[in-house]
Amino acid sequence: MKIYDTSTLPPNGEGLSLDEVYWLYNGLDCCLTSEIRATLYEHLDETSRATYHRTIQLQAPFLEMMLRGVLINTEHVKHVIQESEKTLALLQSRFDRLCIEGLGLPTKFNWASPLQLKTFFYGVLGLKEIRKRNANGIMAASVDRETLEKLSTNFVAEIFCNFILSMRDIQKRISFLKTPRDADNKIRCNFNLAGTNTGRVSSSFSDFGTGTNLQNIDRNLRYVFVPEPGKAFINLDLEQADPRNIGALVWDMFYETRGAEFAGAYLDACESGDLHTLVCRMAWPELPWGNNPANFRAIANQTAYRTYSYRDLAKKLGNGSNYLGQPGTMAMHTKVPVEQIAAFQRNYFAAFPCIPAWHKETIRRLQTTGSLTHLLGRRRYFFKRLDAQSTINAAIAYCPQGMTGDEINLGILNLWRDPRFELLVQVHDSILLQVDQTQLNELVPLAIELLKVEITLAGGRKFHAPVEAKVGWNWGDFGPDNPYGLAKWKGTETRLPPAVIIPQRRVSIRNYL
Repeated sequence: MKIYDTSTLPPNGEGLSLDEVYWLYNGLDCCLTSEIRATLYEHLDETSRATYHRTIQLQAPFLEMMLRGVLINTEHVKHVIQESEKTLALLQSRFDRLCIEGLGLPTKFNWASPLQLKTFFYGVLGLKEIRKRNANGIMAASVDRETLEKLSTNFVAEIFCNFILSMRDIQKRISFLKTPRDADNKIRCNFNLAGTNTGRVSSSFSDFGTGTNLQNIDRNLRYVFVPEPGKAFINLDLEQADPRNIGALVWDMFYETRGAEFAGAYLDACESGDLHTLVCRMAWPELPWGNNPANFRAIANQTAYRTYSYRDLAKKLGNGSNYLGQPGTMAMHTKVPVEQIAAFQRNYFAAFPCIPAWHKETIRRLQTTGSLTHLLGRRRYFFKRLDAQSTINAAIAYCPQGMTGDEINLGILNLWRDPRFELLVQVHDSILLQVDQTQLNELVPLAIELLKVEITLAGGRKFHAPVEAKVGWNWGDFGPDNPYGLAKWKGTETRLPPAVIIPQRRVSIRNYL
């Protein structure tokens, strides 16, 4: 090994070869990092040291996922690209005809150009500008998805907005399907174990310039991913992890001071088997529930507003209310009237007074200490103004979402230690893996148990987020057009593996019009 005394080297590297410059650069990079690490490590306390060691342990399974990648069905990708391009061309021709023959425009325009879209909507159609702060921090006219959805409430603009949003979706689909792949027809990504404030893992394209963010793949496109020959997929998902973690936090916070009935109201509802139907009964007591529990789900599934059932609203509005969502903001995102959301929140917080109490106590702890530590021992410091609404919102979300991230990652460690499970992709609260398809029925129950992370709450109450398993021979959801997709595990898998793994899904223009 050649040794360099960096104290005697010229600062500009004069007299060194290019290779030697690189060696020195990388050597200093490693040595300085090691020295800094040794110094900082002495300043860690019990909480931060445990988080550090947990992160170091996770390097192995996540590096393995980064190296393994996920196989793509190339023939099917080629077919879907062709069908998508045909659909896009058809939509484009209809859009152009609508503009020229319908509006009398002298020529077609580029719908993919934000500048031309602004001229079209705010000039030609004369709509009132919707302005947003851009990347430079300047308020300017916007034509993003949220803006077009708002503009679509105008009768004249509606059809143009729908066309543009549909064409954008297809263009995004085509762009993903053309993502550069590695020579073995796999898509790989980088996982960043320290990329978020909550401790959740983030991802991006690989170091080799190929691949993409596998955590952000449209569910409707996942069916192009398939297991390696002779293997089958298992997808494990933490069910209702965030709401259940809120229930655990509330229980632990109030059990000793306010008793089990108050502290456990929300957690008991989460563990009842059907949280959203139970919330419906509490939020809309005037519905004809009767006394037969077998009928409750059907009543909750009745239409409440437009295409939303009462159960849909309970899920959307309950989650939003848990995270300090205000009626005006939630109405904008869910398209539910403000008055209906306000009425829901009155009933919801009356049924679960422990939720606003948790909000209040979390804010008090934030503003007293400037930090929060969740039940799995990860602490976050907040450096912005502690009375700013954005900081408060981040603080409310931190503990439940941070717990979900640590729960899935601790489960991943358990799975990784068994070589029969080959880890592929972590998606925030789920993990995709592949196993020998001849051992599928044997390994699914074991995988479910390994992913469970149990903790003991105040008063000795045991808690874990339940795990749902799905199995199949592609990453898409099972259905008539995708018979080999992921189907819910019901104790055994009776489908025979496909001879050639080619999903049956096809692109249809009906999906966009």
